[in-house]
Amino acid sequence: MTEPLPQTPSFRLDGKRAVVTGAGRGIGLAAATALSQAGAHVTLVARSASEIEAAAQQLGDMAVAVTLDVSDLACVSRFFECQEPFQILVNNAGTNRPKPMWEVDEADFDAVLDLNLKSAFFVAQACARRMIASGTKGSLIHMGSQMGHVGGPNRSLYCASKWALEGLNKAIALDLATHGIRSNTIAPTFIETPLTRPFFENEDFKASVLRKIKLGRIGTVEDLMGAIVFLASEASALMTGTSLVVDGGWTAD
Repeated sequence: MTEPLPQTPSFRLDGKRAVVTGAGRGIGLAAATALSQAGAHVTLVARSASEIEAAAQQLGDMAVAVTLDVSDLACVSRFFECQEPFQILVNNAGTNRPKPMWEVDEADFDAVLDLNLKSAFFVAQACARRMIASGTKGSLIHMGSQMGHVGGPNRSLYCASKWALEGLNKAIALDLATHGIRSNTIAPTFIETPLTRPFFENEDFKASVLRKIKLGRIGTVEDLMGAIVFLASEASALMTGTSLVVDGGWTAD
């Protein structure tokens, strides 16, 4: 008797509810778009109402915008308590203050670590609590960085926050596995966005980046959209506690 052929797991997200933080522009907007195009109903979250409202309008009936400052932990808790449980979280809100370590002050430290790590933790916690309480299975996706796997000049705070996020991801993946909730990071290289574009106007900086990216080009948000859908979908059903590195070969040597 011929063995039946295996079936490729679906990358579709029809009927799933997703939430994306920092969704107004750049990687967050690309994440929201990718999830929506794959069939998910997406809640776009950011501090700036105008950007996410415009994005949600473009995405149509499958998207809503909610103004929320993820650094306000009480508001984060209330937001998730008042929502139907999400099956997908893209924990994307973040910041950077690149400077030599000897120029970093306490305000810089708090700004980067509070948003990139503290807020990311409590967003994930609030989302997971709601999922656990309702018996909802799903996928938490944290936007890390290649700088969570290597070091870089003028990146002491950013590296600290993204290395910490990698450790956090592994630990919460273990906590959540018995509840059917997966947790993974995506670790991009330099991606051209409205936030990073001014840095690439410095030709020396751009050349230094391109020397490290073995595929020879700056990343685009489109380079991350497939990875986001993959980790959100059943196609990655056995992946948790790991990092999907999308870096053009930066960390390979």
